Amino acid sequence: MMLLKDPYGRTVTNLRISLTHKCNLRCIYCHAEGEVQPQTAMTLDEISEVMETGAKFGIKSVKFTGGEPMLRSDIVGIVQAVPEGLESSMTTNGTLLADRAYELKEAGLSRVNISLDSLRPERYQEITGRACLDDALAGITAALDAGLTPVKLNMVLLDGINDDEVDDFLAFVRGRSDLILQVIELMEFNECRYHGDVDGIERDLKVRARQIITRRMHHRKKYCLDGAEVEVVRPLHNTEFCSYCNRLRVTSDAKLKPCLLRNDNLVDVRGAHGKELEDLFREVVMRREPFFK
Repeated sequence: MMLLKDPYGRTVTNLRISLTHKCNLRCIYCHAEGEVQPQTAMTLDEISEVMETGAKFGIKSVKFTGGEPMLRSDIVGIVQAVPEGLESSMTTNGTLLADRAYELKEAGLSRVNISLDSLRPERYQEITGRACLDDALAGITAALDAGLTPVKLNMVLLDGINDDEVDDFLAFVRGRSDLILQVIELMEFNECRYHGDVDGIERDLKVRARQIITRRMHHRKKYCLDGAEVEVVRPLHNTEFCSYCNRLRVTSDAKLKPCLLRNDNLVDVRGAHGKELEDLFREVVMRREPFFK
């Protein structure tokens, strides 16, 4: 098996596949996985062939994203198409998850990340444009019950909007070993400028933590305090974020994307099969370079 290694020595072991650019929420900070004017979404067969090709190169895991992946009517079939031996997970807003969590688990999905930026109904609606907090919370409960664990809650820190809720989130995950909080630094897409004080949050967590674990991926820290686990995700101000990147992204309209933060080096794979598709995988990996050096 030939592994995919870029010119900077970084081995690609993870595929992050956007299944659709559509979403049922309208979050004020959404970066839409960096997609620009996406066209027709990939079919199940196209997604399956991309995953099978990745598996040939030693890809170990696949994460389904969007938009909102749960809007795909064939989402269960997509999960079932994941090649044997690959772990599959999903990032979702959770609002459509409650009725399908068990079905997705049976189909082979391992775990979910659920975007949740406020525990207060009015704020949730302000951030997402929809009054769907109860649906998101029901999705979290269903994911835990179905065993789609660990469930990671993705909280994007927004200055003056939700940055006073970190302790509320810690209380929400406390004592639940299968529920982990991720406080995420805002990325600069769509002119959103609500950058929260991630430095201050991390300093406070460091003082309060009973244990600090350094994650292998990106060398980021996990803080354990009073029965709660929280990770701080810093794509913009973590010098090692790019150094340890193992992801190759696939847009919903069948383009291989070397880097979330760039749109000028994509490789279109629509209509490619077999050796041609394998060669395009090799080509896109050769285009990978750290955005932050």
